[in-house]
Amino acid sequence: MTLPDSEEFDVVVVGGGPAGSTLAALVAMQGRRVLVLEKEFFPRHQIGESLLPSTVHGVCRLTGVADELAKAGFPRKRGGTFRWGANPDPWTFSFSVSPRMSGPTSFAYQVERSKFDDILLKHARKVGAEVREGCAVLDVVADDERVRGVTYTDADGKERRALATFVVDASGNMSRLHQRVGGKREYSEFFRSLALFGYFEGGKRLPEPNSGNILSVAFPSGWFWYIPLSDTLTSVGAVVRREMAEKIQGDREKALMALVDECPLIGEYLANAKRVTTGQYGQLRVRKDYSYHQTTFSRPGLVLIGDAACFVDPVFSSGVHLATYSALLAARSINSVLSERVDEERALKEFEARYRREYGVFYEFLLSFYEMHHDEDSYFWQAKKVTRTERPELQSFVELIGGVSSGERVLTDAEILAKRFSSGSAEFAAAVDELAGSDDGSMVPLFKSSVVREVMQEGGQVQMRALLGEDAEAESPLFSGGLVPSQDGMFWQSPVSAPSPAE
Repeated sequence: MTLPDSEEFDVVVVGGGPAGSTLAALVAMQGRRVLVLEKEFFPRHQIGESLLPSTVHGVCRLTGVADELAKAGFPRKRGGTFRWGANPDPWTFSFSVSPRMSGPTSFAYQVERSKFDDILLKHARKVGAEVREGCAVLDVVADDERVRGVTYTDADGKERRALATFVVDASGNMSRLHQRVGGKREYSEFFRSLALFGYFEGGKRLPEPNSGNILSVAFPSGWFWYIPLSDTLTSVGAVVRREMAEKIQGDREKALMALVDECPLIGEYLANAKRVTTGQYGQLRVRKDYSYHQTTFSRPGLVLIGDAACFVDPVFSSGVHLATYSALLAARSINSVLSERVDEERALKEFEARYRREYGVFYEFLLSFYEMHHDEDSYFWQAKKVTRTERPELQSFVELIGGVSSGERVLTDAEILAKRFSSGSAEFAAAVDELAGSDDGSMVPLFKSSVVREVMQEGGQVQMRALLGEDAEAESPLFSGGLVPSQDGMFWQSPVSAPSPAE
């Protein structure tokens, strides 16, 4: 088939979800020619409704869409409420735990992703990106030196070609293009899970001021999420290990309600609720293989962001954060290369190192979070004791992060890493016990935990830069020889006088 004359752009973005629309906006705002190819027509259903503050007040403020999100009426999420760990009563984690997230930005949103994603994609178009929906990308156009574009079918089924200096794969966990970057996709044995989920009307809400919080509840077969999407609509899902797949096979309605029966707290919250059976929320869905990473995130001309690169267990609502944060990192790299401020190899190295580090921080936090919950009679929870397992999972974590570490968090071998996880989990559990026993609502006990401080650090830094702009403090490089963000947050630059991180 002879293709029509190729169109040329600076960047072609494959996928119009939060990662793709964020990157498209950040690059188009610099006057670059950006094409977004999205195979579906928005709005469309998507899982992952619970956000973190760094997306709302950090990345979305940099793209300019934050005010529009504020007008959308999404429920405010002040943190998370958990029935998890040794304490039999639910306890609450507030975003105000971090000094960088205190005050007016110590909240996020619970969003209907069909609405949230549509707002972000329309905003990318508004700031200059060309968006084409109903366009399925077939493959990359590449030679021995680099990726130079993509072939795709348009909304009329015609095959076309778009060339660009960079192709960005933001097409999610079902991405086919990730294989073209090299390396392989590795799945976590520890987080190897299945989720069965649906939507309910009329469910109970947590007491104020936490009615908008996500509720996460551990039970013998796994854990439940309970996410309020409006005054009446709730997303409810049960996560079980893949080896327990029989619990969600067959009649999904009966399977979900059987799991609810195993979890009295969720049963209480759904006592007067009715499952939605029509429209985009009308079916019960299954999601599998939650956690994975590609062994390489980029090659010349091609960058993976969001779920195309990696994803980790959703218990702490990190999905959209990692997607938009990776988009910000990649946009800085692309902007820097196109403006000839930084060479491509160094810019992509900075992107990949920072993204791997952030993924690793959440991965370690979640390992510690699972480790702190004890249920000696439960196969699920015994299988979640990473420090009691063989070492391949920890060795995989070491290889994932590689030399991407700084300060006292230098990674060594898996045995020493296992001891560190055990220590971090015990520290986290002690902080939760202190928090649960406190009457003043202070989040200070949690911030004493190193894994909590780490997981809040970079998101808080992004928020501060978005809010303060030119007045933000100069950052130090995260890695020896690394780069730092420009004052406006849109580029990388060499540190002028910033000290190198401790070795």
